[in-house]
Amino acid sequence: MNTPQQPTAIGLNEAGISIDERSAKHTNGFVGLMAIVVATLGITGLSVLLALRESAGTLTPSFTTFGVVGIVVLALLLLICTTAITVVQPGETRVLTFFGTYIGTIRKPGFFTVAPFTAKKKINVRINNFETNELKVNDADGNPINIAAIIVWQVNNTAKAAFAVEDYTEFVHVQSEAALRHVASAHPYDNAAQDEPTLRGSMEQVADELATEVAERISLAGLEVVETRISTLAYAPEIAQAMLQRQQASAVIAAREKIVEGAVSMVQDALEQLEEAQVVALDDERKAAMVSNLLVVLCSDSQATPVVNTGTLYN
Repeated sequence: MNTPQQPTAIGLNEAGISIDERSAKHTNGFVGLMAIVVATLGITGLSVLLALRESAGTLTPSFTTFGVVGIVVLALLLLICTTAITVVQPGETRVLTFFGTYIGTIRKPGFFTVAPFTAKKKINVRINNFETNELKVNDADGNPINIAAIIVWQVNNTAKAAFAVEDYTEFVHVQSEAALRHVASAHPYDNAAQDEPTLRGSMEQVADELATEVAERISLAGLEVVETRISTLAYAPEIAQAMLQRQQASAVIAAREKIVEGAVSMVQDALEQLEEAQVVALDDERKAAMVSNLLVVLCSDSQATPVVNTGTLYN
């Protein structure tokens, strides 16, 4: 069976893009808010003053020019301050770009004034979790199994999450399922060689391997894995009955081995005690007959019916 090869993740620097998260310059949001209030009052005041002078007939060309210029300047100030204000909620960040250039990230929640005319992209840095689809995968022995996992993750580098991939949420979903297929196909479901990890018997180890592989796949998008857990693990329906019979047969064989081991030990102890107490002297033929009878009694599935011999042991 061909084992799927793990894809090699190309880092941002290797792809010709070098970008790391850095803090954006910002100040208290009420500074920008006060500027907006001042600009609004100034525009209103100049507009009212021009209207009053015009109605009174005292409006001069120079004052008209001064008023119009003042209104335009205050309107520009109002526009600039309006685009510079942003609110960051707890558990969220704002990734700022200025005409296509990344200028930083605001991680601290609050009300801020930043550089004007910046695009502000919201990136959620809360811990997220999801359960993968139930996948049908062939294990290392080629048996089809159904498997699913729970992935707990969060954004670690907001710049990479914003610019390295199209949709980082969809990216982590797809890469998690790809990693789950790879890990599941690398181990047998059960019935492995000694000290070989299996999907059913070594779930903690399999979960750790899955966490490592998912982390490697999604690191280029600035994401990190918090925890992984196998949520569903079973043989595919088409072979489930056959595998159940195999497990039952294995259990019967193991039980039989234990019964035979105990029966041999009991027979050995019985013969040794009879010889030590000198209750009866048996030759090899009689010992063989006694061993056979005792093993039949001890290893039989049904209750043995004893037959009492009232004659002599010897002809």
